[in-house]
Amino acid sequence: MIKLLRSTSLRLALGYAILFVVSSVLLLGLVWWNTTGYLDRETDAVITADIRAIGDRLRDFGLPGAIQTVNERVIADVDRKAIYLLTDPFLKPLAGNVDAWPGKIGRTPGWYEIDLVYQNRLHATRFLHVVLPGNFQLLVGRDVQDRVAMRALFLRSLAWAVLVAVAFAILSGLLLRRTVLRRIETINRTANAIVQGDLGRRMPLRDANDEFDHLARTINAMLDQIQQLIEGVRNVSNAIAHDLRTPLTELRARLEGLLRTRAHDEKMLDELGEAIGDIDRLIGIFNALLRLAEVDAGLRRAGFTKVDVAALAQDIAELYGPTAEAKDIALSIDLAPDLQVDGDPFLLAQAVGNLVDNAVKYTPSGGRIALSANATDQGIVIAVADSGPGIAESERDQVTKRFYRGDASRGSSGAGLGLSLVEAVVRLHGGRLALSDNQPGLRASMVLPKTAAASG
Repeated sequence: MIKLLRSTSLRLALGYAILFVVSSVLLLGLVWWNTTGYLDRETDAVITADIRAIGDRLRDFGLPGAIQTVNERVIADVDRKAIYLLTDPFLKPLAGNVDAWPGKIGRTPGWYEIDLVYQNRLHATRFLHVVLPGNFQLLVGRDVQDRVAMRALFLRSLAWAVLVAVAFAILSGLLLRRTVLRRIETINRTANAIVQGDLGRRMPLRDANDEFDHLARTINAMLDQIQQLIEGVRNVSNAIAHDLRTPLTELRARLEGLLRTRAHDEKMLDELGEAIGDIDRLIGIFNALLRLAEVDAGLRRAGFTKVDVAALAQDIAELYGPTAEAKDIALSIDLAPDLQVDGDPFLLAQAVGNLVDNAVKYTPSGGRIALSANATDQGIVIAVADSGPGIAESERDQVTKRFYRGDASRGSSGAGLGLSLVEAVVRLHGGRLALSDNQPGLRASMVLPKTAAASG
């Protein structure tokens, strides 16, 4: 029994049963109070009218007139509910349908409700006692036994209603508990399997489109995201270990070679310069990872301000212009004026710079790069198009993953974090990164909203 009471579904059903019983009692009580109040007022009005009529006859015709009136009303009482008694000052009966003055009614005038033996039966009665001129005592009442019977019937009906409500609530609670526990147990089994390491398990759906299906879909979406993050962390960890192992191994080999050969000063300086370069590569990888972590956490959103897109793109073009010229690459710009977005100017500059840097790195000598910024229906589009080898369509969903190196980037420098940072920055600013074929080459487009909307 204690285990059943611990069930939320059963407690909920009992709570509804109690609420139903209380509301029913209040409703029936209000009906009872209004009904009995109306009947009492009707009864009191009839009694008061009879007393007024008898008193008027006493004043107009004396005692014989009052006695005649009492007897006439006794005869006229078809339903035998009226009770009359007129006595002298010493309570000796003069007229009426009661043989003696009731012992429960004293000489004090007023209203009384007593049980009276009337017509050989005990009846609940309501009386009004008044003193007429000449100190004559008049008692007029009505049989209210029907009201007592009505009250008893009401109480019995209420008791049965309470019992039926409680029984129905318990039965409903047990059925609800059985149904709910079955679904909850399924969720528990799935959750336990996931805890044990089976990350591919998902909550089953019954296509009922009920609350449990909505909950299961939400949990499944959360599990998909968690699994993706875990796999991402695993892949990033493997990639970090792979990408850092090479420069660390080279750095160790250089230092060990210097220690073993005791090289001359000039050669030592060259090797130390190479070692410093390897260390710079390591620092660059870690700095890129830290920037990605900041962007993913949304920590840079607090520094958002109005950014002039054209001026930012112009600065990037001037920065990479000499490098492109050195490779005999034509770098052109097409920047519309009065383009503004809400964002972090440093992150946006780094994202655009990464796109231009990749274009310069992979575009062969004699190629071309176009940097543009324009307003479209989708938002403000900052695009970098080159005539390099491009990215295969099958790889475009992969190149924004951290440390991913496509076929075109094999053998080139870099850690595979450039496009990952661009995609994270664009996502931070509520936009998206689109990669498409430039025929030949790649067109990378940063689509940013025109307003301050941003998402993390």
